[in-house]
Amino acid sequence: MREQNKQKEQRKQKEQNRQSLHLDSQLIHAPGDGDPAFGDVVVPIHLTTTYEQPACGQPIRYDYSRGGNPTRQVLEDQIAVLEGGSHGYAFGSGMAAITATLSLFSPGDGVLVPNNVYGGTYRVLERYFKGFGLDYQIVDFADIEAVARALRQSRGAIKALLFESPTNPLLTVVDIAALSELAHEYGALAVVDNTFMTPYLQRPLELGADVVLHSATKYLGGHSDVIAGLVAVGDKALAKRLHFIQYATGGILSPFDSYLLTRGIKTLGVRLERACTSAQALAAWLEEQPQVARVFYPGLAHHPGHDIQITQARNGGALVSFELTAGVDARMVATSLRVIALAESLGAVESLLCHPATMTHASVPAPLRAQMGISDQLLRLSVGIEHAADLRADLAGALAHAT
Repeated sequence: MREQNKQKEQRKQKEQNRQSLHLDSQLIHAPGDGDPAFGDVVVPIHLTTTYEQPACGQPIRYDYSRGGNPTRQVLEDQIAVLEGGSHGYAFGSGMAAITATLSLFSPGDGVLVPNNVYGGTYRVLERYFKGFGLDYQIVDFADIEAVARALRQSRGAIKALLFESPTNPLLTVVDIAALSELAHEYGALAVVDNTFMTPYLQRPLELGADVVLHSATKYLGGHSDVIAGLVAVGDKALAKRLHFIQYATGGILSPFDSYLLTRGIKTLGVRLERACTSAQALAAWLEEQPQVARVFYPGLAHHPGHDIQITQARNGGALVSFELTAGVDARMVATSLRVIALAESLGAVESLLCHPATMTHASVPAPLRAQMGISDQLLRLSVGIEHAADLRADLAGALAHAT
C-alpha cells in the first residue's frame, strides 16, 4: 500500500510538471502516457474490450472499451491539453467527430456554415442531417455583418456556427474571436474545425470557440497511416453531452489507432516547422510562374486575411492552393508530378496534390462550387517535409509539361 501511494504521488508530481512545459514539449509528453507498473516511455496499447470488476456493478475505472479505454484516454486527455480545453474525445474519423458534434442539435435547429465549406461537411449536412430536420445555411463568414444578419433573421433557430480558418480549399481566413463572440450573442455555439492549423499553430478555444474539431488523419497523425477524428471542449456540461453521444453511438477510435496518433503527435512541431517554411517559399515562387493566375496562401502579406491570420495563428500553415491560367491543363499538371503524389487528404510527411473539383468537393454541385470560387483550374498542395528544392522542381516540370 505504501508503494502504491508513493507511485500515485510520483504520477501526480509528473502531471504537475507537464503542465508547466512549453507546447513543443507537451507534444512529446502526453498526460498519463507511459506505464507506472513497468516504466514504459511510450503509451501502452490496451487491446482489451472489457475489464474485470472487483464486485458486481463496481468498475474501478473502466468497464467496457466503448465507454473508455486507457490508450484512448491518453490521446483524449492530450488533445484537451494541447487545445487548452478540459475534455477531449477520439472518434473513428474526422467525419465521425463532425457527426457527433452535429448530433448535439435537434430537429428544427439550424447550423450556419461558410460559403467555402468543406465538401464532406456539406455532404453530411445536405444528404444526412437534413433528413433528420437539422437545417443549414451557407453564408460568407469573412463578412461579419452577413453572419450577424443571418443570426438575427433566424430568430434563435441557428444553434451553431460551424467553420474553419483557413477554409478548404481556398484558404480564406475568418476572425475566430469575432465570430465566436457573435455566436454567443445570439445563443449559438462556435464550432471550429482546426484541422489545417492544429493546436501547434492555432488554438480556437482560447479565441472564444466552444468546440474544436480535427480530422486527426491529417497533421496530427502526419504519416498517412491512421484515420481518426478528435474533439476538444472547455465546458464540462458540453463535454458530458459529447461523451454520451460518443458512448451511445459508438464511433470510437481503436486502441491501436489511438497509439498511432499519440506517436504522430510527438513529431507535430518539427514536421510543421519544416512544412510551413517550405509552403511559404513555394507560395512566393508560384506567384512568379506565368502558368499560375492566382495563389491562395495566408502567409503572403497581400492575402486578404493575412492581418487576421498573424493575430490568431503562428504562421500561414503548410497548405497552398493555386489557380492555373486558362491555357494550362490542370489535370495534366496533377498527373505529371513525380515527387508530389496526386491524392486526397493532406498534412502528411509526403507532399500531396489535390484537384478539388473532382476530388474533395466532387459531391458539391457544380453551380455551388462555382459560387464558392472552386474552379476546374484550382489545385491544392499539401506541402510535406521533402526538400523544398525538389518540390519546386517537380512543380516546375509539371507546369511546363501542361502548358
